[in-house]
Amino acid sequence: MINKFTNNFKTVFISIIILVILASSYTYYAFSNKSSADDMPKTMQLSVPTSLSTPSQTPTINQKSEYQRGGVIQHTYDAIVTPKQTPISTTATTPKSTVAPTKQTVNTPVPTKKIIPPTNNTSKIPKTRVVGYYAFWAPKYGYTPDMIDGNKFTHINYAFANISDDLKIAYADESVDLINFNAFKQLKKNYPHLKTLISIGGWTWSGKFSDAALTDASRTTFADSCIDFVVKNGFDGIDIDWESPVSGGLPENIRRPVDKQNYTYLIQKLREKLDERGLIDNKQYLLTIAGAADSTYIRNTEISVISNYLDYINLMTYDIHGPWDMYTDFNAPLYTNSDSSPQGKGSVDSGVKAWLNAGCPAQKIVVGIPFYGYKYSSVNTANNGLYQTKAGGYNVSYNTIAKNYLNTPGYTRYYDPQSMVPWLFNGTTFITYEDEQSIGLKADYINDNGLGGAMIWELSQDPSEILLKSLLDGLR
Repeated sequence: MINKFTNNFKTVFISIIILVILASSYTYYAFSNKSSADDMPKTMQLSVPTSLSTPSQTPTINQKSEYQRGGVIQHTYDAIVTPKQTPISTTATTPKSTVAPTKQTVNTPVPTKKIIPPTNNTSKIPKTRVVGYYAFWAPKYGYTPDMIDGNKFTHINYAFANISDDLKIAYADESVDLINFNAFKQLKKNYPHLKTLISIGGWTWSGKFSDAALTDASRTTFADSCIDFVVKNGFDGIDIDWESPVSGGLPENIRRPVDKQNYTYLIQKLREKLDERGLIDNKQYLLTIAGAADSTYIRNTEISVISNYLDYINLMTYDIHGPWDMYTDFNAPLYTNSDSSPQGKGSVDSGVKAWLNAGCPAQKIVVGIPFYGYKYSSVNTANNGLYQTKAGGYNVSYNTIAKNYLNTPGYTRYYDPQSMVPWLFNGTTFITYEDEQSIGLKADYINDNGLGGAMIWELSQDPSEILLKSLLDGLR
């Protein structure tokens, strides 16, 4: 009996040992052969988008892209503009480089932070007009209205309002706009001298201006809606950015030969309605425009007439060259240089002189200052990248340039002593931009020529205020 029990016990014990060994082997095998994410079936892996802001369409070289001033996707700085034309052979004659590289020291921007508005100090207010455009999409990128130091500006333009199908002013994005408008009201309480204007149109939203200006009835409808909008949302005036009457602008824009005269009638109507409302509110409402500096715009508008109805003109003295060109060139050269160039030339100076010759008073010309540049790829090394063919280009803010390219190994700063602007080049990438030196020279130009001030496109592109400081130091 004892032997039987012992034998049964041994059998059970051995069975338990075998089960433990088998279980341990299985556990070890399972953990040592655990699948990684890369080994999972593709249907089990999550797909992560590489970009959340890729534009649905790629602008072409034949017209200014939506990354230009006024485009509602101006904030998409890294979208590439791909040329449609076949690049001209790089064996074409190019000007010889006579420009020596210069070193530049730049204060690297620090992360932005909200400004606690100080008590308004009138001694700090610019003595001449300093107009800053604030883009409605700026909060998406961390730049909110309460970050604006109102002591550094005389006017802030909110860009942009649209035009509806019934030819009335329309919100860009009502939920976003109303938040921004409330912040603008607080900004004006903190800085009582500050004037705010609603800018209507821009590069993307100029398509219905021709219809709005077509008849006295349509002009009245549009103007009345603008007055209501200004009063309701606490603005001090209206800025019209029609790009462009008669010809130009986006291909789908409505345009007519009579736009030239009708633009004048539209400005007259707006002035009339603003003055009427001003009598009711005991207030002087402002009326301004953003005007192009090229000869086509001047030919298609009656500058000597409309300037009588305007408080001042925001002259867009930038985008003189850009991704729509075949060759690399300067965004906003101060003067036209004597270089041999494969494409047309222009400058801040030539644009200002054209407006003066067309009958605009100097004190009403507010010179546009770009806080952005253009970056071009696949540029050959001749002439340090200047006046060379390129594969594509896109808009890049000064903030990005300062953080990612200035003082970066491989990039050399060059300076054109005639055009008075810099550029960066690393052998294949060309960047035209503004820096503290070029901005200071533009401020001197405004002072020396008795012009009406400076306008900035646009504020979120220089959140650390490096360029702004240079501009204000020069204007004072």
